[in-house]
Amino acid sequence: MPKILYESQEKYLKSLRKEPDELLKEMEKFADEKKIPILDWKAAEFLEQLIIINSPKRVLEIGTAIAYSSIRIARVLKKGAVLDTIEKSKHNIPLAEKFIGRAGLQSKINILKGDALKIIPELNENYDFIFLDADKQDYENLFLFSLMVLKKGGVIFVDNLLWHGYTAAKTVPDTFKRSASIIREFNLSFLSNGSIDASIYPVGDGIGIGIKK
Repeated sequence: MPKILYESQEKYLKSLRKEPDELLKEMEKFADEKKIPILDWKAAEFLEQLIIINSPKRVLEIGTAIAYSSIRIARVLKKGAVLDTIEKSKHNIPLAEKFIGRAGLQSKINILKGDALKIIPELNENYDFIFLDADKQDYENLFLFSLMVLKKGGVIFVDNLLWHGYTAAKTVPDTFKRSASIIREFNLSFLSNGSIDASIYPVGDGIGIGIKK
């Protein structure tokens, strides 16, 4: 599999990492063992810093999984701020609820259960910050729906835009060809959309950041 960082760089950064608390460590181990995708820890720290800098009052997360990033976001939100997070997996929802409960963040995190493509158009709220990390085949539509509920000056943070390095690879295994093609097309759309100022950064699995004009 292609690398976004050289192994020596990855090892060095890991050696500098601040030790996560027991709950986050447990969640990282659980996700790894159960093969549940969660946000890379470097990208998670980057996300936390952006949340702290922007001080959003209302955040939308598209793709809760087990609530790893939900918890990391909610922990750094200011008093009175809330996170709405959308998840359609009937397997993941109870896991997310369990971890959110253990983190004591039920008052800050609202799980919206169902298909984001149906939920977002029905939302009555506008958001200061949106984190998109859902099914890659839906990225384009989810991105466009997200812009409808993102406030002017708001930030959208999109994960997996280097897709394990395959978006930049000349040779892609058959199992990744379709998904890599989808992400490549999305990246062009993301960077050329006139509603946002956008860039892609080699953090974690590739992070896109857009600011709505």
